[in-house]
Amino acid sequence: MQEFLSLTEEQREVQRLAREFAAESLAPFSAKWDHEGEPDPNVIPRLAELGFLGMLIPPEYDGLGVDTVTYLLALEEIAAADASTAVLLSVHNSLPVQMLLEYGTEAQRDRFLKPMARGELLGAFALSEPDAGSDAAALRTQAVRDGDCWVLNGTKAWVTNGNRAGVILAMARTDQGENRQGARGISAFVITPDLPGFHVGKLEDKMGLRASPTVQLTFDNLRVPADRLLGTEGEGLVYALGSLEHGRLGIAAQALGIARAALEHSIRYAGERRTFGQPIRAHGAIQFKLADMATRYTGARALLFAAAAAKDRGERVTQLGSMAKLTASEMAMWLTTQAVQIFGGYGYVKEFPVERLFRDAKVTEIYEGTSEIQRIVIGRSLYED
Repeated sequence: MQEFLSLTEEQREVQRLAREFAAESLAPFSAKWDHEGEPDPNVIPRLAELGFLGMLIPPEYDGLGVDTVTYLLALEEIAAADASTAVLLSVHNSLPVQMLLEYGTEAQRDRFLKPMARGELLGAFALSEPDAGSDAAALRTQAVRDGDCWVLNGTKAWVTNGNRAGVILAMARTDQGENRQGARGISAFVITPDLPGFHVGKLEDKMGLRASPTVQLTFDNLRVPADRLLGTEGEGLVYALGSLEHGRLGIAAQALGIARAALEHSIRYAGERRTFGQPIRAHGAIQFKLADMATRYTGARALLFAAAAAKDRGERVTQLGSMAKLTASEMAMWLTTQAVQIFGGYGYVKEFPVERLFRDAKVTEIYEGTSEIQRIVIGRSLYED
């Protein structure tokens, strides 16, 4: 596909580096990792060595400090080769990093961001619960102050990287009983797995992103030092929702990578597969399908990078970010469906890659805010000054 973005030399270099890494270290193994449902433990050190785990962390905390556009260019390249690795990268670089940067104390930033940038600590985010997903304010995990600690009790669900993360940003209620304040009664805590009372629960057996572990976490009288409270008590959910912009842009880039891979496989297959004495790309039905796929992919990509450029200019991108996430995720699901159709029966078997891409695409319409939630955000923003 033709590159329509006007990129700096540094951005092109990062894009090239990510593409080469993805082609050599991810693409040849992605089907194997998906089949086994296990990530390669050697991927994290390689990502760290290239600086990809510290892309959005400033140099003073040992990161690269690149802009949003550069980060998303790299993330799309990674996702085109292996979406499971892309979600690891996206989760690590988004909410944990952004919340620590924005609301952490200098001691918290120094303690956690530096090893996160170096790949010594992997980041995770724990907000959802078995009965609190889109309605995040309904979460039940409780935090009670006890001397110089907070004591947390509850269960977190759908935690990406939760069984191998070294730092987890977790939300818990700090309001009590009749004094509950809804969203304003939820606080953010910096959790590490060495704390007493931290337990990793069920590993989810998922449709897609099978090499990206998703687990439940249980806090059983988990004692968290008081200096691990992030920012102001009761403001944790506000912080999290404000930082979701980065996460949603990252998921949009992941969806783009999945879709691009499906499109590239479809273009190649349509040139090789022959029916009625000619390549199937010569048939009008397939030509139109490929044309629509390429057009929708390009449109979604333009919207995402318009949002990223606006964010780099310091503009608020709540509306654009939700539009980009909604458009890219629904495009990826539609495009991978078309790819399976082009491959026909072969698209339905695991021997060919579009079957995996189809499964990986679906969750981009669900996590970091479902498509329905994105439409709510966009609809409300239309009436804001």
